[in-house]
Amino acid sequence: MKLSETLIKKIKDRKAIVGVMGLGYVGLPLVREFVNSGFTVHGFDVDDRKVKMLNTGKTYIEYLPGKMFQNYIKEGCFYATSNMKELRKPDAILICVPTPLDKMREPDMTYVRSTAVDIAKTLRRGQLIVLESTTYPGTTKEIVKPILDESGMKLDRDYFLAFSPEREDPGRTDITTRQIPKVVGGMTGDSGKVACALYAGALDTVVPVSSCEAAEACKIVENVYRAINIALVNELKIVFDRMGVDVWEVINAAKTKPFGFQAFYPGPGLGGHCIPIDPLYLAWKAREYGKPTRFIELAWEINTFMPEYVVTRVADALNERGKAMKNAKILVLGLAYKKDVDDVRESPSVVLIELLQKTGAKVDYHDPHIPVAKPMREHNITHMKSVPLTPTNLKKYDCVLIATDHTRVDYDLVCKHASLVVDTRNATGTKKRPASKVVKA
Repeated sequence: MKLSETLIKKIKDRKAIVGVMGLGYVGLPLVREFVNSGFTVHGFDVDDRKVKMLNTGKTYIEYLPGKMFQNYIKEGCFYATSNMKELRKPDAILICVPTPLDKMREPDMTYVRSTAVDIAKTLRRGQLIVLESTTYPGTTKEIVKPILDESGMKLDRDYFLAFSPEREDPGRTDITTRQIPKVVGGMTGDSGKVACALYAGALDTVVPVSSCEAAEACKIVENVYRAINIALVNELKIVFDRMGVDVWEVINAAKTKPFGFQAFYPGPGLGGHCIPIDPLYLAWKAREYGKPTRFIELAWEINTFMPEYVVTRVADALNERGKAMKNAKILVLGLAYKKDVDDVRESPSVVLIELLQKTGAKVDYHDPHIPVAKPMREHNITHMKSVPLTPTNLKKYDCVLIATDHTRVDYDLVCKHASLVVDTRNATGTKKRPASKVVKA
């Protein structure tokens, strides 16, 4: 029996151990789905704090309850470790590590490389390695495979390699990880078959593509599409605001057309680990082939400008009320990058706080999901804590800036007691409110 057939049989019999490297917003949902499908899962992370929390039945992601992991540990089907020597044990290793940008806005492959090196040190015959981290076409072939080959193992003869892009939407409840179709591209035909068999054992739908490069490009295209359309409505927001037209009213009217239009909504900037970063990965790779990516770069320019636009709108609104930005007391509503989650990755709210502070404003925040500001790679606001949202507190501020439209915030309370509200998300709704109170931005 071929090695690929042996591993596929092991997967189908639920005797294969699955390893997940990177226990964050991508890795933990995969742990859940594979354990729930009858697999034993070993979790790997370099953060000892996360490892300790998981092994004691606690989590650091709000919508993934600790009780679930308590049960997994009690049943002996999951444990977490920071000991990379144990990477020899899993039959399949799924790499879910960050792929950020460096200071020059170019791909930072540090985490992917270091993870591949860790795997190569213990790589054994019969293992499947799958990269899930969003990246540019060619990463699996150009970075991961050469590192694994340095172990002396040969692709297909000894190990299998594939790429399958993560498609997580943190906090979403109407569609689970199991239900999201899983695109899978193998480095070879055998690698693709093994990877498809693995994901078919835990997820409802597997979508095979011809290569790792096709799978890598798939995820990039998804996020380029979103980034460009969000940039379009952000630009329209600025134009329509000058015309005195409410962009949210226009979009809501336009989306009643049953064909030819998909609604995207403006905001204070892009957040999350995907949309602000992934398009620049493709733009960087395209330069290797001498091809410009004008739409991508223009969209990035517009979306990156939005926090500055919002701060300008805040300054104008305060100025109209005889108040300067310097020493103004401003409350930012929402620290997370999107509604109803505790995820601060690339959050425009953090950029807004820093820009407002540079103007001399005194800034606090309120977020029902984030009681204490979380550490971030490029920002340091960990000294900040969420301020209770009470009528007394609201009256203390010169401006309340809505940066994230969390469902748990009472916007009627905000509009009633705040002297000025600058709304970047249309959280205050389409109902008529006094112009002296609410400004759309």
